[in-house]
Amino acid sequence: MKQQFDQSDELHTKLMALSNLQPQKTEKLIGEVEKPNNIPPLPDGFKVEPPQFDTSKRLNQGPKSWDLPQELYKKHLPKYNIGTIVRIQELLNAGDSYIGQTVTIAGWAKTVRAQKNLCFVELNDGTSFAGLQIVISEKIKNFADIIKTNVGFSLKMTGSVVQSPAKGQLIEMLVDDNLKHEVIIVGCADPQEYPMAKGTQKPETLRQKAHLRPRSNFFGAVTRIRNNLAYATHVFFQNNGCLYIHTPVITGSDCEGAGDMFKVTTIFDNDLQKVPQLNGKVDVTQDFFKKETKLTVSGQLQVENFCVSMSNVYTFGPTFRAEKAHTHRHLAEFWMIEPEFAFADLFDNMEAAEGYVKFCINYILANNYDDLEFLNKRVKQGLIDYLKDIVSKEFIKCSYTQGIEILLNAQQAGAKFENSKIEWGMDLNSEHERFLAEKVFQRPVFIYDYPKEIKAFYMKVAEDGKCVRAMDMLVPQVGELIGGSQREERYDVLAQRITECGLKLEVYRPYLDLRRYGTVPHSGFGLGFERLVMMITGVENIRDVIPFPRYHGSADW
Repeated sequence: MKQQFDQSDELHTKLMALSNLQPQKTEKLIGEVEKPNNIPPLPDGFKVEPPQFDTSKRLNQGPKSWDLPQELYKKHLPKYNIGTIVRIQELLNAGDSYIGQTVTIAGWAKTVRAQKNLCFVELNDGTSFAGLQIVISEKIKNFADIIKTNVGFSLKMTGSVVQSPAKGQLIEMLVDDNLKHEVIIVGCADPQEYPMAKGTQKPETLRQKAHLRPRSNFFGAVTRIRNNLAYATHVFFQNNGCLYIHTPVITGSDCEGAGDMFKVTTIFDNDLQKVPQLNGKVDVTQDFFKKETKLTVSGQLQVENFCVSMSNVYTFGPTFRAEKAHTHRHLAEFWMIEPEFAFADLFDNMEAAEGYVKFCINYILANNYDDLEFLNKRVKQGLIDYLKDIVSKEFIKCSYTQGIEILLNAQQAGAKFENSKIEWGMDLNSEHERFLAEKVFQRPVFIYDYPKEIKAFYMKVAEDGKCVRAMDMLVPQVGELIGGSQREERYDVLAQRITECGLKLEVYRPYLDLRRYGTVPHSGFGLGFERLVMMITGVENIRDVIPFPRYHGSADW
């Protein structure tokens, strides 16, 4: 079936005349510290009508609904942590149903206030943002030891759940029966030495003690959201009929053709004389895999093998980039979500991407509202409204050529960009992406049909020969969140693109074979999981949304 996207040759010609340049790839510089771009405001009176998007030429008739039943938006939670230890989240969510019952809980002291006859402890086990207040009576036999506890102590307590007289909390635990109740001091933390005993600490300070930062309110909230986003990812794709594929971390190919990859070897040791060499170079045939191998930058090429055999699939795993980048958006090790859809074009791909992002946001709104409220107050004011606004609107679809025209018109109307050289063929900078999403459309926008010179070899070449069926999802206050494309399913065209990009055909023979035997149109996208976590938590630095960040010069913990 013939396919077309909105791509005006007349508009393309006009833009080329404006820029007076041929399409060329522009490199994004990596500096020591990346400063956030100041996004220029819309010029007075500058308006843009939403681009027209013709769906009549799509490969499949009618969009697939990516919506899921409402019961899948709420996560089922277990009652117990381990044994008969009740989760504090379970107690807090159960309303007054536990009042009058004797239960056992365990966790870490967030606050301790000792009085003459009573000791008040806020205990948190990490299952929820809020902790549970424990009121301990002097009747308990080890009360003298209990009042010496402090922040960071680990405690196991058995007591009665009672209605709390304090504002803002429905229940608390009363430990006052020396026969039925008890407090066990499991572990101590010297308040003079405990690094987390201080009050609120900045994220950059917490990074220096990554092994302890999960105990902070900030990182605890981020971690619970990250966990539920990972869970939501599987819920979304599994319930939309996708198979989960484990792709290898060690690979002999470079999916992106970027070259910034970590090499995997076992032949180096302290004695360089023992390193096998051939013609002045390391002899990789003597290495473990008998060839040059690297850590993967993407699981896409491997997961496509399953897509053209088993239909819709996805992979979710770690990826690696050996970029010496010191920015708030780059890591050397991060996680990627990469689905592939068989018999799907770029229309289907964009609909799936929009459905996935909206599901994830709604899932966190339904399951992590207390964490979001904390982040809304302490990290990013307006975060909750921002997330609700995203899911309430249909995402815009705008061709790359139309996007360049909008940027040029805005510039001529007075918009001041730091990267002022706007031309057809350029790779959009972060400020351009955010200007389109934040100022022009004020919602997420798909930019599609990019010049082929600035995109990867595996993307389907358009009928005009100038563009490829690529798309990027740009999100307000974030920039690029998702990148994807319809894949090139034509053998000859793909082989030519591999050669054009300076890659070796023999490395990609298995990938080419997929086009020789029962080739089908298919599409997919990649999403950096940490950037999704950043968007939903409002956290500005990617190092604060992953448990143990790996970046140039740092592999601690």
